[in-house]
Amino acid sequence: MELRFCTWQEVAAYLERSRAIIIPIGSTEQHGPNGLIGTDALCPETLGRALGGKLEALVAPTISVGMAQHHLGFAGSITLRPSTLLAVLQDTVNSLVRHGFDSFYFLNGHGGNIATVSAAFSEIYAQTSLQPGSHNRPSIRCKLTNWWDAPGVKALCGELFGDQDGGHATCSEISLTQYAYPDSIKTAEMTPAKAPYGPIYDAEDYRRRFPDGRIGSNPTLANPEAGEKIFETALAGLETDYKTFVANGARTP
Repeated sequence: MELRFCTWQEVAAYLERSRAIIIPIGSTEQHGPNGLIGTDALCPETLGRALGGKLEALVAPTISVGMAQHHLGFAGSITLRPSTLLAVLQDTVNSLVRHGFDSFYFLNGHGGNIATVSAAFSEIYAQTSLQPGSHNRPSIRCKLTNWWDAPGVKALCGELFGDQDGGHATCSEISLTQYAYPDSIKTAEMTPAKAPYGPIYDAEDYRRRFPDGRIGSNPTLANPEAGEKIFETALAGLETDYKTFVANGARTP
């Protein structure tokens, strides 16, 4: 059940039975020679839609541009400043709170978002707690879940790819997009087969250390069959996580 395909009356009816919403969030950034620039948004979006459909939960439009300044040395990457992303998150949540939502399940696909999303949650809670008369307002709950942290996913990726999965432009995330978008599969030769590991700082430093965009990965091993297994494992874990989140605090409408 996607918010963008609902009428306002359908959303009002949904709020009579649930005040929770799934919000996929990712990034628009390079993912090496064979990874789609939209990978970090496509992965949580794919899983979020499936999760919403399975549980009849409402799914918000994907926040597809995140904090990705370190990728700006590669064509096509787009970033928001941390302060901008923080404002986007606050405005998104506050807009939905106005309508009666109180439980926000952010399904994340980009590690670079974690610090800013966590800071946004603190700002949102502070705004609610410090507002005059806040004791008369319903509490607001926000949760950030990285799709790759769903139970069983890391173990499965280890079985599928071993130490070739890497840290960026990973076999696992590219496999998931290949499963979800088989008509957009890309191929490329990569040297070395497995990219090196190392720290990242600003965009110029990143491009100098990792000239083709990969970190520790060999995404030539990515394949849609593996992506399907990852999808199914992640979805099962996220279903349990979302149900627990909703049950542990959501008010009865």
